[in-house]
Amino acid sequence: MTVIADLRAADHSLTRRAISWDSPWVRRVLPAVEEAAEHTKLWWAAAVVMAAAGGWRGRTAAVAGVGAMGVAQVLSNGVGKQLYERRRPPQEWVRAEDLEDRPDSSSFPSGHTAAAFAFTAAVAPVWPAAGALCAVPAVMVAAERVHSGAHYPSDVAAGGAIGLASAALVRAAPRLLRRHAM
Repeated sequence: MTVIADLRAADHSLTRRAISWDSPWVRRVLPAVEEAAEHTKLWWAAAVVMAAAGGWRGRTAAVAGVGAMGVAQVLSNGVGKQLYERRRPPQEWVRAEDLEDRPDSSSFPSGHTAAAFAFTAAVAPVWPAAGALCAVPAVMVAAERVHSGAHYPSDVAAGGAIGLASAALVRAAPRLLRRHAM
């Protein structure tokens, strides 16, 4: 049990450090990233741009990204949050202005991070340059979720893992369906 207690203590310590990081740049940029990522707006916009400007590769990348994002949302918000009820970081750790938009749902796992990583990981094999561009805001979304006090680092790590698994599942789905159809 000491390993679990040590991991929980480290998770809490990292959360407090991230929340207290008071860089003017961070306080300006991360809220804008969070607003763009809210309700997956950022990823839908990226998909529209890829589909419109990227030809066949862009349309394929957009479909893969949106599909993986959908799977990640179902797994993180529809399954994960229902299976494991975890309180968000304590309100006294969080700045008052960051408490306004804080969700009431379970903290574990981070659905924002799951969607961001799923979209990015599904786009990258199809169109590596677009995947690399998407990786920057995806990592920023993950950092923002901890910095704003909405999640613990372990919530974000689990969301990232769900996102990567969702992208792998979407990538493997056509092959699996062909194999079982024959």
